[in-house]
Amino acid sequence: MIVGVNVIGALPAVFVGSDTGWFDRPWFYPPEVLFSIVWTLLFTLMAIALFIVWERGTPRAAVNSAIGLFALQLFLNVAWTPAFFGLQSPALGLVVIAALWLVIVATIVAFARVSRVAAALLVPYLLWVSYAIAINYAIYT
Repeated sequence: MIVGVNVIGALPAVFVGSDTGWFDRPWFYPPEVLFSIVWTLLFTLMAIALFIVWERGTPRAAVNSAIGLFALQLFLNVAWTPAFFGLQSPALGLVVIAALWLVIVATIVAFARVSRVAAALLVPYLLWVSYAIAINYAIYT
């Protein structure tokens, strides 16, 4: 599960790339090397959280809801790279990442109904996406 979530998370960068030459970086933009390190850690935490929830049993409605929200946030996460980098559209990227943030919050709430540990494992992800929204917004403006 850990490898699978990391592979899904890495696919957009493999196919679309992440060329930053077309926009001005805000002063708080992190070093490039930090992105791959942080995302690998976050996708690993996400996969562990998903496993904890999944292990509680898919016949339970709360588990199925949590997994459904997880899938939706993962879809939005993957969609951001083609929107922002592929189309070179900070505006569309901002729309996608704002939706992603909302669905991450909903996923944390749903995971908390099943496992507080699983929910807590998603908090660093929410914090990083909050930071990414600030970067995306600064590039947009």
